[in-house]
Amino acid sequence: MSFNDLGLKAELVRAVSEKGYSTPTPIQSQAIPLILKGRDLMGSAQTGTGKTAGFTLPLLQRLAATRSPKNGRRVIRALVVTPTRELAAQVAESITSYGKWLPLKSAVVFGGVSINPQKQKLIRGVDILVATPGRLLDHVGQRSVDLSSVELLVLDEADRMLDMGFIHDIRKLLALVPKQKQTLLFSATFSDDIKKLANGLLKSPALVEVARRNTAVETIKQVIHPVDKSRKRELLSHLIGANRWRQVLVFSRTKHGANRLAEQLITDGIDASAIHGNKSQGARTRALADFKAGKVQVLVATDIAARGLDIDQLPHVVNYDLPNVPEDYVHRIGRTGRAGREGEAVSLVCIDELKLLRDIERVIKCEIPKRIIEGYEPDGSIKAEPIVRGRPQTRNKPKKRFQHKGKGQSKNTAQHGKNQRYKSGRRAAA
Repeated sequence: MSFNDLGLKAELVRAVSEKGYSTPTPIQSQAIPLILKGRDLMGSAQTGTGKTAGFTLPLLQRLAATRSPKNGRRVIRALVVTPTRELAAQVAESITSYGKWLPLKSAVVFGGVSINPQKQKLIRGVDILVATPGRLLDHVGQRSVDLSSVELLVLDEADRMLDMGFIHDIRKLLALVPKQKQTLLFSATFSDDIKKLANGLLKSPALVEVARRNTAVETIKQVIHPVDKSRKRELLSHLIGANRWRQVLVFSRTKHGANRLAEQLITDGIDASAIHGNKSQGARTRALADFKAGKVQVLVATDIAARGLDIDQLPHVVNYDLPNVPEDYVHRIGRTGRAGREGEAVSLVCIDELKLLRDIERVIKCEIPKRIIEGYEPDGSIKAEPIVRGRPQTRNKPKKRFQHKGKGQSKNTAQHGKNQRYKSGRRAAA
């Protein structure tokens, strides 16, 4: 089957061909015809299987087939909502690339950068808007966005949006778009929360599921290297040098750990950079661009990069720390082995992480091969220590301080602090 067989316009097929693609992936071959027919769709696909093109291509075709409803003035007719800035940028890039031969204009808006240039572009008029929830609501509040003409709504990585606490924002946005529209919902898993969201949003949706839940891409070679926690950085540098890895995405559990590891790798003579939520959007964009261009050999990332980073032919992913959530392992290693290409996922596992490893193997329903690297054998006398998740001591301090005050004041003040931390975290993620 070719893209011509899917009923796409010649302009879209040409753009796809120019990007080097000739055969649609399973998610594309199943989803594109359904979307072209105007069906609501609930899709689940393995990361790296071409899902983004699976909805951007038919979206572009449907919009190109009709004119703007407001006397030729461009209004937002398609809205794509994503959980992270990186994913929003990736989707926007796909829309620009695939729509290069069509008379449609698009824009992307997310936090971390100035809102004014975004407002100016929106006021001039666009057909397609890609956005993160927080910044989109900012534009709604400043009246630089009108969603009353949306014909097609896409919620991408819906499960991730729920995990990040965006459900209230999503409900606000749903109240601003017309009830009569085509809706596409994509999620890595069909959890009960996702099904509940879909039931209130989609009308008789078609279901497209091209991989079993939480399975690892078959083209990815996975391996575990047992090692002491104190020697992980040394082993990572050894693997990069001995195997002459030129492009490596490394996952760290914490932002501080990502910064420290990148600095240590630079000390070892390896070009490295870090990307995480505390970095400015400009710094994140530059680090990713340098990594894609080969100027940076190693990109150290927290899980903000686990979804949404589209790096062509990325050969190696390293789990420097195993993720606390086993499903995130699948998303992490899915950055390699994309679109049928081969890739390698290496995990450096210390004794503290053995329970996390068992949880991951239970989720992916297979045992990952283990190989000890000579010279880096784990010390059997070391005892496992609990892995600290977050900063419980910092979070508990306000409660102790307010225990001496009145009951009402303690509860209200503590709740206010909790609400402020939630808002701050949500905005930072957007």
